[in-house]
Amino acid sequence: MFTDPTFWVAVAFVCFIALVFKPLSKFAAGALDSRAEKIKEELDEAERLRNEAQDLLAQYQRKQRDALAEAEGIIAEAREEAKRMQKASQERTEQSLERREQQALDMIAAAEARAVADVRALTADIAIDATRRILSDVVEGQKGDELVDAAIRDVPSKLN
Repeated sequence: MFTDPTFWVAVAFVCFIALVFKPLSKFAAGALDSRAEKIKEELDEAERLRNEAQDLLAQYQRKQRDALAEAEGIIAEAREEAKRMQKASQERTEQSLERREQQALDMIAAAEARAVADVRALTADIAIDATRRILSDVVEGQKGDELVDAAIRDVPSKLN
C-alpha cells in the first residue's frame, strides 16, 4: 500500500485539498460574507426607501384629503355667497320696486291734486263768468256793478 503510487497520489491529493481548502474556504467564506453583507445593506437600503416611499405616499394622501376638504369648503362657501348675493339682489330689487311704486303713487297723487286744482280753478272761472253774465243781464246800473264786484270777490274764498 505505501509502495503503491496510486496511494501516494491519493494522499497528495488529500493533502493538497486540505492545504488548499483552508485558505480557499476562508476566501470563499469572506467572499460570501462580504456578499451577504452587501445584500444585507441593499436590503436595508431598500427597506429604508420603502419606508420613505410609504411616508411620502401617506403625506400626499393627507395633502390630497386636505385639498379635497378645502375645495369642498370653498365650494360650500361659494354657494353660500351666491345665496347671499341672490338674496341681497332680490332685496334690492324689491326695494327698488317699492320705491318706484311709491314714486308712481306720489306722481299720481300730485297729478290728481293738480287736476283737482285745475278743475276747481276752471269751475271758479266758469262760475264767475256765468255769475257776471247773469247779474249783468238781471241787474243793471250802479247797483248791479256793485253786487257783481262783491260776488266776484267772495267766489274764490267760497270755492276753496
